[in-house]
Amino acid sequence: MGRFRDALAGSGLAAIAEIKRRSPSAGELRPGADAAVLGASLAASGASAISVLVDARFDGSFADLRAVRAATALPLLAKGFFSSPADLEAAKESGADAVLLLLRDLDDAQAAELQSFASSLGLDALVEAHDAEELGRAVALDADPIGINSRDLSTFHVDRKRQLELVAQAPRDRVIVAESGVRSRAAAAEAELAGAHAILVGTALMTASDPGAMLGSILARPLVKICGLTRPEDVEAAGEAGADLAGFVLAEESPRRAEAVLPVPDTMLSVAVLVGELRETGADLVQLYEREDGHRGRDAVLLRDGRTVARVVDLPWQSGDPEHFTRARATEGRVVLAGGLSPENVAAAVEAVRPWAVDVSSSLEVAPGIKDHERIRALLEAVR
Repeated sequence: MGRFRDALAGSGLAAIAEIKRRSPSAGELRPGADAAVLGASLAASGASAISVLVDARFDGSFADLRAVRAATALPLLAKGFFSSPADLEAAKESGADAVLLLLRDLDDAQAAELQSFASSLGLDALVEAHDAEELGRAVALDADPIGINSRDLSTFHVDRKRQLELVAQAPRDRVIVAESGVRSRAAAAEAELAGAHAILVGTALMTASDPGAMLGSILARPLVKICGLTRPEDVEAAGEAGADLAGFVLAEESPRRAEAVLPVPDTMLSVAVLVGELRETGADLVQLYEREDGHRGRDAVLLRDGRTVARVVDLPWQSGDPEHFTRARATEGRVVLAGGLSPENVAAAVEAVRPWAVDVSSSLEVAPGIKDHERIRALLEAVR
């Protein structure tokens, strides 16, 4: 495997930042953009690799690829409708580390030939699938990395739900890239929790006033979960402040019990908080505590479709623990830090633990289940 694939395979979620001036579906995105300037900015903002459209339909060219190569040492993906060894040679000569192969346009023999030729040139091949049949073909072709695109290239419709289903079905031993439709931290996290190693982000960056800042925002950690929500206006306030996860406590004994999981903005994911046993809630994620002596246990697991995707490190029920941060730091995998957090101490907690997410509830209330919107905004300002 080459440096492009290796750049995406590390711990945490990687991002391929895409440079394209226009698209057939959205029209002009960033006309006249300087590819080299964009490449340097995106590299400085946390990209693990950069994708460069080299097709004229996107107002791109191999000259753009050469310009970005001169501007950054990051691995570069040449993105076009490649169908011949000559296409791959042109990409290699222009500075590419990887090329895109679309299974929609290639039969298995053609794809295998191009994969082999790419390898002989020292190029990785990102083999792109759009449906279950193509994903099966990519796996059979031993493709690694595999791109899963939520955009139908015939209609340009983006189906994020179907994309995430395919990401979850993909083999865990391959590097999986979720492509298209990522415009927020929550969408990026959703792909990550489904099993993606990386996201490819293009349109959201190219239409932003500051593409580098937009990329940094999408990749920013920790995520922020506002829990104990019971009212639509509080959900709205949390979303407007920049929170990523909305928590709804469904345990009967909680003073913050919500009747149901409320609708959330498309920049957030919903989290149903349960104690004792799983049940269907309609939420994107479930935070499950064991029941101990009539109340929640200390820690919880965060579940996506029944699979543990993170550990919630909490304080004991109605108690403290001077070793709380030490326990959290020692926990492997994604850590959601909960318990005793507030706008006043969350920055220090993040610095001490470096969690994947923070979970805050009672310190933001004027009464159980009723949020103080100023406190929510203060919390987000402290975290970001």
